[in-house]
Amino acid sequence: MIDTHAHVHGAEYDHDRAEVLRRARAAGLDTIVAIGCDPADSLAAIALAHAQFDGAPELYATFGIHPHEAKTAPDDLERLLSEACADPRVVAVGEIGLDYHYDHSPRPVQQEILRRQIRAAVSAGKPLVFHQREAEDDFARILREELPHGYPGLVHCFTGDVEDARRWTAEFGLLLAIGGAITFKSATQIREAVRSVGHEHLVFETDCPYLTPVPHRGQRNEPAYVVETATFVANLLNVPFDQLAAESSARARTFFRLPGVFPGDEGPRTGAGRTSAAGGVN
Repeated sequence: MIDTHAHVHGAEYDHDRAEVLRRARAAGLDTIVAIGCDPADSLAAIALAHAQFDGAPELYATFGIHPHEAKTAPDDLERLLSEACADPRVVAVGEIGLDYHYDHSPRPVQQEILRRQIRAAVSAGKPLVFHQREAEDDFARILREELPHGYPGLVHCFTGDVEDARRWTAEFGLLLAIGGAITFKSATQIREAVRSVGHEHLVFETDCPYLTPVPHRGQRNEPAYVVETATFVANLLNVPFDQLAAESSARARTFFRLPGVFPGDEGPRTGAGRTSAAGGVN
């Protein structure tokens, strides 16, 4: 399987990162995408992706400005995105979007930074990883105005309702990344939404260290637990787990254009070789 959205480069894993990654491999993961949320965080994700670890899944990264950080976005954002997207380990622009729940950045600023990053991603030919919370109408309007028809994007940590699920998949062709929240007792809305669109639009994520799925609630989340979420959804949709895992992983590989998906693709080049399992990147 693939964990399409993890923050394993964060400080929460500094003391046991190698062990966390080995557990992910043992659980059946072959790929983890480390997600950037601001320039410094994105560079840390990229450094981790280049370091790699013996006995661990392949590591890739994204570069993006989270809507919480939009107010501090650098003036040379487009240059930074262009440089990052030239890195063979950077597979997407994200996480980017709108968050009207916390409003840590003014809404007009969030919208401007989202537009700029969509344009930069399209220019670089990179898929988009979106964060959207309580901003459905503005998010849809910006996608209609900025996103070319059929351009690859996914809604990270999907927690919407049936209408949202159908709008993002049918109108915009976006994938829905399903995380541990769907396993929560209170997540009736998410489960109904996933049933409404079926498994053909799904990929899986942890968003670790956040949103730990049942039965590990109360613990720090980690990539290995993506299997728990996929197992839950397989039971929810009455689909064999092996089928769901294989199809969603193939979908994620195509989305991120990972090596081997398309004829002529070459494996990414790492800048620092592989790091021993005892080592780490902080």
